[in-house]
Amino acid sequence: MRLPDAGVLYLRDRKKVIVTREFGLAFNRRFEQWMFLIIPGALFLGFIFSDQLLPFAGLAPWLFAYVTLVMAIGCGPEQLLVVLRRPWAILLSLLLAHVVSPLAAYGAGTLLLGSDSPYVAGLVLFTLIPLGVSTVLWVALSGGSVPLVLAMVVLDSLLSPIVVPAGIRLLFSQGVSVDTGSVISDLLLIVVLPTVAGVLLHIASRGRIQPAVKPYAVPLSKLCFIGVVSLNAAVIAPHAALLKADMIRIVPLVILLVGFCYAIGFIGTIPMRSRQLQTTVSYATGMRNISLGTVLAMGYFSPLAAVPVVLSILIQQPLATLHHYVLRKIYNDRSGAAERREGTIQS
Repeated sequence: MRLPDAGVLYLRDRKKVIVTREFGLAFNRRFEQWMFLIIPGALFLGFIFSDQLLPFAGLAPWLFAYVTLVMAIGCGPEQLLVVLRRPWAILLSLLLAHVVSPLAAYGAGTLLLGSDSPYVAGLVLFTLIPLGVSTVLWVALSGGSVPLVLAMVVLDSLLSPIVVPAGIRLLFSQGVSVDTGSVISDLLLIVVLPTVAGVLLHIASRGRIQPAVKPYAVPLSKLCFIGVVSLNAAVIAPHAALLKADMIRIVPLVILLVGFCYAIGFIGTIPMRSRQLQTTVSYATGMRNISLGTVLAMGYFSPLAAVPVVLSILIQQPLATLHHYVLRKIYNDRSGAAERREGTIQS
């Protein structure tokens, strides 16, 4: 019996690697394409299999840390230099996302639900958590600036140990009891350290690490994201019976809040007269890191406070789709009007 030589074995192994890479990239494309259905499905499964998943709830922060690491691997000095080139755009985005939006959430929540409602803390927490990683996908699809939004996501993640506890303290004072030191240490562990590690890996490899690991690391990060969503849904499930009477008020309020966050980014950048900036900032202010929000809500607030954050998972992606179509219609209408004016002048 003749054994295969080294060349044949090499070709076989290489073929397996190529097939694995193609499968990973295809999986990632399909996941992003169907994310608006997959995420609600993960929530549903978390509720259905709550008893089985509850023993693993402690894994959620670690799964999220891996998601953050994979995101940060794609960001190097060239993206971070955008901060220096467009500081006002980034500063405006953070002010709209973490000052204007929390004040609106607190005001609307207090007016409609009462200042002592745990849901108000959840509404405010949604506006304080960092910008979402999936923002990058929507910015790319809608013609925004990917380097700029990458810089925003990384910078906002690094600032989260300051922004989140400070926002809660300033708005709620003694109304909400939060262990600020523990929040900061957890944010450092599951957000800041993975972000720094990812950026350093990008720098050390001169940017070669992302294309090398993307077919394997990114699909796994998507599965980890599903795990975070399902585990947090499982924790909330035992309290679901208490929510039925409140859903009539909470669901419309969350929809309005998420929609407001998209709108404030678009309206706030009108003076900049840049389609690219308006697209980028409006997605940045509208999409938040919901998986981190649920981890924080379940760890430091009552389960009811996590409800608005979890509901925003269901609402954020569909509204991102709607926002995409609205932006396209606005810009197409503007282009058409400009072309008509130009034709009139020439005639």
